[in-house]
Amino acid sequence: MAEIVSGVDIGRGADEVFAYVTDPSRFGEWQDGVIEGHIEGGGAQQVGSLCVMTRRIGGAERRSTSEITEISPPRTWTIRGIDGPIRAHVHVSVDPLEDGEQSRVTIRVEFTGRGIGRVIVPMAVQQARKEVPESCEKLKKRLESD
Repeated sequence: MAEIVSGVDIGRGADEVFAYVTDPSRFGEWQDGVIEGHIEGGGAQQVGSLCVMTRRIGGAERRSTSEITEISPPRTWTIRGIDGPIRAHVHVSVDPLEDGEQSRVTIRVEFTGRGIGRVIVPMAVQQARKEVPESCEKLKKRLESD
C-alpha cells in the first residue's frame, strides 16, 4: 500500500512539539476519532512499550494496540500495529527549524491488512489521506494557541 505523508511547520521548539505529538493521552485533542490513548502500564515510553488507543470507527469503538519500535526524543517516534485486521505503521519526525523556535512535524502512515483487513485497507487508506493532513493542521492550531 502507498505511504501517506503529511507535514506541518509549528511555531514551537522541537522538545515541546515532540512531547505533545507522541503523547497518546493527547491524541484525541488533534486526531479525529480518537477517544482515548495511553501507554500500557504507564511509565516512560521506550522501544517495546505498548500504545493502546480507542477510536470511533463506523459508529463503533475499536481498541487497537501498537508497539513502539523507535523512539529518539525529540526527533523520531515509530509505532507498528500488532493487533486487529488493519494495522498501521506510523512514523513521526520532528525537525527543528530556524533557531530552534519552530519545528516541522512529518507524519508517515502505511497500513497492512490481515484476513478481512486486506479487503478493508483501501478504505482505511482513503480515509487517512483526508484525516492525516487535517490532523496536522489541528496539531499546529493546538500547539500555537497555548
